Amino acid sequence: MKLSRRPSVNVDEDNPYWLSFSDVLSGLLVLFILASLTLILELTKTKEEVNEALLEIQQAEKARFNIINQIQQELQKDGILVEVIENYTVLRIPEKQLAFATNSDKIPEDLETQAAVKKIGTAIHRAILEHDGSKYLDTVFVEGHTDSRATRLYKGNWGLSAFRAISLWEFWNRELDLIPAYYDMRNESGKALFSVSGYAATRRANVIESTDEEREKNRRIDIRFTVKKPNSLELEDISEKL
Repeated sequence: MKLSRRPSVNVDEDNPYWLSFSDVLSGLLVLFILASLTLILELTKTKEEVNEALLEIQQAEKARFNIINQIQQELQKDGILVEVIENYTVLRIPEKQLAFATNSDKIPEDLETQAAVKKIGTAIHRAILEHDGSKYLDTVFVEGHTDSRATRLYKGNWGLSAFRAISLWEFWNRELDLIPAYYDMRNESGKALFSVSGYAATRRANVIESTDEEREKNRRIDIRFTVKKPNSLELEDISEKL
């Protein structure tokens, strides 16, 4: 008795649309590998961008520290009183060093005060140039501050604090023979490096002013050094990639 064999199934090898199951898996595997490589490359690029941004911030903060530290040390050698506050971001000129007359925004005319103010301006300028501050700093704010007592000056303590900061700024530009002049200094974006502002009594060193000494500490000029940081669009772009 003859055993019958099952007829063999013929595969149409000439049909380009026919794929075996193993072919499908192979194709999916290739796609998965390509997608994984693309993701790895993208994440590597993003990590490099994050590291570059962090390095830039670290370099800027180091430059700011060196600038303020050099200014303080140079002025201390000359017996000029300045304070470094807020984790080496602000150089403070207290009233004991620069004492404006009551209700006045004029730089005192006595030779000792004027000589000290000139040395402060020169030291700031020198330190910024020596540590490439125009590259790392975004803005240097000359900030005026008053105590909370009312003043008859135009615009009150807001005007008094702003005008005192402006007077110091104008004094440096008028009396110091610097190259470049303060008003010519630019940050890396080509914008003016220095800015002037007044805060009246809104940012007191002493919140309570029950004594003359406490009020005196609130009357000062702060030089605030801000560093360049990634802008919001750059951070959003990095965040989306992550």
